[in-house]
This record gives sequence, C-alpha cells and structure tokens, in this order.
Amino acid sequence: MNATTVIKKPLITEKATWANGQNRYLFAVDMRATKTDIKKAVESLYKVRVTGVNTMTRRDRERAYKYGKVPGRITKRAVVRIHPEDKIELF
Repeated sequence: MNATTVIKKPLITEKATWANGQNRYLFAVDMRATKTDIKKAVESLYKVRVTGVNTMTRRDRERAYKYGKVPGRITKRAVVRIHPEDKIELF
C-alpha cells in the first residue's frame, strides 16, 4: 500500500495533543493497514524513527433518523510512538 493511502490524516484531539509531549501521535488509518504498513508509512512521510504502533478499531454510535436507525461507521486509529530524539511538526 502507498504511504498516503495508509495514513488518512493526523487526529488532533485534546488527548492526542497531551500525548504529543510523550512522543506519541494519533493517526486515522486505512482499515486494511497492518502495524508494519503504518510504521513504514509514518517513517517515509515524516522522516522519523518509529519505536511502536498500537491500533484500535472503533464504531461510531448509531443514529436515529425518521426512517430508522443507521449503524455507525467503523474507523481505525493508530497511536504511533517515535524515538525520543525525533519530533513531528503537525502545525
């Protein structure tokens, strides 16, 4: 997989911003991407050394409309730990 298709976007949340101080960055990734794909993509896009990758899949809450309930989308997130000497500039 191409690096730009593996990494969809960096996630900027309150919890993710706090984790940036600990060299951890949160990304929305493709559902088919494995941890090694994510590691290679981050290393090639941001030119940093990745020390670990944790992934999670999450489902949005279901929503009720006038025509019935619609199940939430399933998304995949990755928490990437980088080497203490490296840094990713997101802003």
